[in-house]
Amino acid sequence: MDTMLLKQFFIEKIAHSSYLIGGNTSCAIIDPGRDVDRYIEAAAAEGLKITHILETHLHADFVSGHMDLAEQTGARIYAPAAGHCTFEHVPLSGGDTFRIEDMEFHVLETPGHTPDCLVYVVADTSRGGTPVAAFTGDTLFVGDVGRPDLFPGKARVLAEQLYDNLHTKVMTLPPECLVFPAHGAGSLCGKAMGAMRFSTIGYENTYNPALRIGDTEEFIRSLTVNMPPAPDHFARCSDINRKGPALVRTLPSLRAMKPAEFHERMKDADTIVVSIRDYATFGGQHIPDSYHIDMGGNFPTFAGWVLPPDRDILLVTDSPTQAKEAVIQLRRVGLDRTIGYLEGGTHAWVMAGYTTDHIHQLSPSEVHEKLKDPATVLVDVRAREEYEAGHIPGAVNIMAMDLRTRAGDLDPDTPTIAMCRSGHRSSLACSILKQKGFSDVYNAAGGITGYIAAGFMKT
Repeated sequence: MDTMLLKQFFIEKIAHSSYLIGGNTSCAIIDPGRDVDRYIEAAAAEGLKITHILETHLHADFVSGHMDLAEQTGARIYAPAAGHCTFEHVPLSGGDTFRIEDMEFHVLETPGHTPDCLVYVVADTSRGGTPVAAFTGDTLFVGDVGRPDLFPGKARVLAEQLYDNLHTKVMTLPPECLVFPAHGAGSLCGKAMGAMRFSTIGYENTYNPALRIGDTEEFIRSLTVNMPPAPDHFARCSDINRKGPALVRTLPSLRAMKPAEFHERMKDADTIVVSIRDYATFGGQHIPDSYHIDMGGNFPTFAGWVLPPDRDILLVTDSPTQAKEAVIQLRRVGLDRTIGYLEGGTHAWVMAGYTTDHIHQLSPSEVHEKLKDPATVLVDVRAREEYEAGHIPGAVNIMAMDLRTRAGDLDPDTPTIAMCRSGHRSSLACSILKQKGFSDVYNAAGGITGYIAAGFMKT
């Protein structure tokens, strides 16, 4: 009798997939996220005990939940031997096998995306010995493969290893074997992932563009030239996961702060203020020198990219519920020091007599009008490949996150408009420019999308 159960969990924005695979009484969780209640509740609903926690590699783009899950369930953590993890675990290498009831797990060692990648190949022996599923981590995605350029100086070697491991190990699995990757469309762990959240070996062999490159040199070039930029937290999370992240129960609890306490606390040099409200509201009124990361955009990725991890974070939000959700998303990218939020928001702030700052939001027609003045500088804050695909003539391309170090390329006394695709990243850019002493800053509301829709630019 077939008893294998499989559940997929998908976290939006970081586009992370994790899995529960179980039998009659026990189950494994593969590549868990940090908010582990979802797995505990899902296992309980199926009457299963979590006995195994399987990591395919040391994730670069999010903080894993293996430590919290192990503490709360007593399950053993299985992780790549090549990861040199410092917490208690079962180290795995290529050729290792283990069983969970009728399921036999075979370990493939597949360095390439990172030096420690594994693929877990599962056979349901209640039905036969043929592999039925491969949990490919960040080695193989739907329509893409893992990027090998996250380790300085190792991109070429890792890309070559990835090519060999894909063609000699992963893609030799049966064509009907299901592929369950750790990420989907929207993740920056690959170059161009598909929106489907699972696939088969056969389908990927036939249609995956990266796998259809038959020349090693061309494959290496495709994964090492013009790759999307990697957020700052990609350089931190692997090591956090190697050491074992701090248990969530040990992190600061979020406190509602009245304006006076908030004002006092933000004076500390080790504290930053982050507004997560929508960009129009932020533009209307915000606390001076605060960062703006709109919850409507890719909040966790942008936060992990620009916020310093060694500072306490104070939030300005629309509601206590939004503040709590932000804390969860910040912890996913290793930002563990959120200590409070402004009770009553900016309304309470100004009622208490404190100062606010403003960023004027320009509609597409206002942007078009303002650009007639040759003194106005338009900064296109999208990634280079977005800019090259189409931009307003004369626009300067500096990615929003790079303004932290490249604001000096611009004149702080010149009228400056920031533009992205929609208005989210450009509002972040405006907040950074204001911190850098720019006084005459404007956000292009609706971004280049609105500008094109208004008929000011042909696509």
